[in-house]
Amino acid sequence: MTELGPVAWPPAPIRTERLVLREPEARDRAAFIELLASPEVHTYLGGPRARDELERAMPGVPERWPGSFVVDLDGSMIGQILLRRAPEHHRPAAVGKVDLGYLFLPRAWGFGYAAEACAAALDWFDGAFPGEPVVLATQTANTGSMRLAAKLGFTEVERFHAWGAEQWLGMRPPVTASD
Repeated sequence: MTELGPVAWPPAPIRTERLVLREPEARDRAAFIELLASPEVHTYLGGPRARDELERAMPGVPERWPGSFVVDLDGSMIGQILLRRAPEHHRPAAVGKVDLGYLFLPRAWGFGYAAEACAAALDWFDGAFPGEPVVLATQTANTGSMRLAAKLGFTEVERFHAWGAEQWLGMRPPVTASD
């Protein structure tokens, strides 16, 4: 995965009804470690990373690169939205396209925060990169992620087997100025 492309970064914080999408800050380090070490979060992502390894390796300001948004609820990080270009991908249909990823702390599950935050990030993306499609890959067993993909307008491109499980690749068609 590489950077998005020519875009001013970071954008101004993106505000939704309940959330703020913003650039990562030093105060988010502990939440990033919790997110990456969580067995629940990584059930469909190959498993969690070791907390002690994360404590040693995590920079003071984690995940600070174009396309990485912290999802903030009432001043605290509850998740992360990732928009990354995939110059090389396991699936030919996704090569060169921007891939949407998201991780949320388990305590934030079930409240619609992922849908709200992803929709806001996609709206920002549509303004910054009009006419570009977005792809999303998830395990078919991850029913929550499958529901979210459908809610966000992703439609199935293909299913494939990788990392020991059936995977789903969806695409959200490009949004143009006339849409």
